Amino acid sequence: MSHKLFVSLPIKNLERTTAFFKALGFTFNPKFTGEQAACMLIGEHAYAMLLVEPFFKTFTKREICDTATHVEGAFGLTCESRAEVDAMVEKALAGGGKEPDPPQDHGFMYSRSFEDLDGHHWEVLWMDPKAAQ
Repeated sequence: MSHKLFVSLPIKNLERTTAFFKALGFTFNPKFTGEQAACMLIGEHAYAMLLVEPFFKTFTKREICDTATHVEGAFGLTCESRAEVDAMVEKALAGGGKEPDPPQDHGFMYSRSFEDLDGHHWEVLWMDPKAAQ
């Protein structure tokens, strides 16, 4: 059975957030992008729904996590090389993101992380294909 993954994230400013992720190389599905939400394509079957906070609140009765003091999750993205990991994180930092932790180099796996403009935690990693086998 095949599933599609849609991760919904509350955001403060749709224009700034979409510009931030476009600068990292992501594209958006115009069918599911409008004034209150943007559908960011992550992979063939994976999407991030970036929802402005008032719209996000229509999907839950719970409070939105304050990402300045709490983490609601860590979202992992794979890259094809160490250089691609570095390039993506450097673009995130140039666009206003923050790097909460130092790079992790385990030889067979290399990762860095960034927090986006809304404080969501993204892990960017490369793993040697030989080690994955």
